[in-house]
Amino acid sequence: MKIVVLAGGLSPERDVSLSSGALIASALSRCGHAVKIVDVYEGTDELPEDIDSVFECGKSYSSPVSEHEPDLDEVRRRNGGREALVGPGVLRICAAADVVFLGLHGSIGENGQLQATLDCAGIRHYTGTGYSGALLSMDKDLTKQLISRAGIPTAEWIYFDTAADSKQDIIDKIGLPCVVKPTSCGSSVGVTPVYSTDELDAALDAACRYESRLVVERLIKGRELTVGVIDGKALPPVEIIPKTGFYDYKNKYQSGMTTEICPAPLTEDETKKVQELAVATFHALRMEQYGRVDFIYGEDGIFYCLEANALPGMTPTSLLPQEAAAVGIGYAACSRKWRKTNKHKNSPRGV
Repeated sequence: MKIVVLAGGLSPERDVSLSSGALIASALSRCGHAVKIVDVYEGTDELPEDIDSVFECGKSYSSPVSEHEPDLDEVRRRNGGREALVGPGVLRICAAADVVFLGLHGSIGENGQLQATLDCAGIRHYTGTGYSGALLSMDKDLTKQLISRAGIPTAEWIYFDTAADSKQDIIDKIGLPCVVKPTSCGSSVGVTPVYSTDELDAALDAACRYESRLVVERLIKGRELTVGVIDGKALPPVEIIPKTGFYDYKNKYQSGMTTEICPAPLTEDETKKVQELAVATFHALRMEQYGRVDFIYGEDGIFYCLEANALPGMTPTSLLPQEAAAVGIGYAACSRKWRKTNKHKNSPRGV
């Protein structure tokens, strides 16, 4: 089978995606498939007439995640300042593949833009959720609105527009401590916990590096958990315990920075409850195939949904592969499983 793995892209999570993409491509190659890994932004300027020849068997790939987010301005300069988010040759390779495996994180890969682009090009054989599920799970404000209507607990929040709202709005409506987040970033990019008014300006500045639309939510004290969902079924929860600070970009992707316990030390009833909430979130956001839902288990005994991830990380430190392994699904088996159901029967595409 010919499989193209799309990774990279013009996203603050670019390095995470390249690492995930390399591991996915290696796993698929070991399973005997002909694979091509493509940076969705950089693309490839020259393609042979025989497009099938770009897919190769038996190769191994690697791409480490650095401690810091990538310099996207440098990526643009390296590509002549190109504004197009999908690079040359990408759609042609996708059309030639039997499966398009989305190894992207953040931005175009998780906000529905790429899925809609593929749909418009008649390329519907891609993995992961469709464009509507990607959009709804990437926009943290929309996510919270939808899961709240579905009766799923989430931290009290406000949508904060830096052009129209003020710090006083945060203090009056949410209070401190709170958490400031860009509306549409993942991997804790631009996220800052705030414990005093003196810290608020810096937190807003950090989030505004990425976008002017923010979500500010009440900080919930408790245990951090995540639950993977595959084909509408919940995997064992993972408890996440950073060794220092909170679960930020560095703690997520640098080995040894965080203790992860899978299955999480919960009672049978607690496990069942958080798994039910994860599946309910998955369906409320119209997610398909696979995803991951993050929670805080509050000191008040309530599981608060933080957010959902339509394309969860597949790096050496990522959580979904750990959860799958806990029920006997190895990395290569994950890759095989997720490519099997790569048409979106429940989406408006009607495939």
